[in-house]
Order: sequence, then C-alpha cells, then structure tokens
Amino acid sequence: MNKIKKNKDLNLVKSINKNVRSSTRKLKPILKSLVGKKVDSALRNLEFSNKRICGEVKKTLSSAIANAENNFQYDIDKLIIKEAYCGKQVIMKRFRPRAKGRASPIIKPYSNLTIILSESKQDQKEEYGTKS
Repeated sequence: MNKIKKNKDLNLVKSINKNVRSSTRKLKPILKSLVGKKVDSALRNLEFSNKRICGEVKKTLSSAIANAENNFQYDIDKLIIKEAYCGKQVIMKRFRPRAKGRASPIIKPYSNLTIILSESKQDQKEEYGTKS
C-alpha cells in the first residue's frame, strides 16, 4: 500500500508482461538500451531491431504508454522510460535422447518484463544556444 502512494506522488506508470518466452540473459541488453530514452525513440529502436524478443518488449511498452494516456492523462510527448527490468519465471525442462542410452536436458526459460514510465518535468533548454 505504501508503494502505491509513492508511485502516485512520483507520476510513475507501470506495465508488466508475465511469461515472456525468453531468458533474462537475452532481455537485459535490450532493456538497458531503452532506459532514459523518450518513448517515441525507444519504440522506433524496437521496431527496427532484428531480435525476436523485441516484439514482446514493444508490446509491453505500448501498454505502458496506453496506461499513461488513459488512466493518468499524461502527455505522450513528455514520457520517458525511467526503469526497465526483467526477472526469472518458470523453466520448462525437456529431454533429448543421446548416444549410449543417455539423455541431455533442454531448458526453456520464461521471464517477467516490467517497464516503468515517468513524465519529464520540463523541456530542458540548451544552455549554449544554437549553432549559427
């Protein structure tokens, strides 16, 4: 209950995608590249990435944007990605037959994906002006 009050004070919007069919090891580099960026540039980067899991990340980010717009009436142009992280979920275990009657395991991991958006406070002006 205390966390909910803090989130309302800090203007945070959260979206969680559970049971993403990928390992956390493959998700973390993608999520690290998104943190601190504006939402539109992050969506563009995910659109043109050649990784398979970027589709799921894009879907979660779009959900967070929709939450911010519909539930909290935030301006989409001012949203930035404050946090993006993933955690481990269940692991499916399968076995393949091998030579001499042995079996080798195949591990199929799942992950949880969380994206937290924040509204930037002001449009920061350039300190040094424009080039002329």
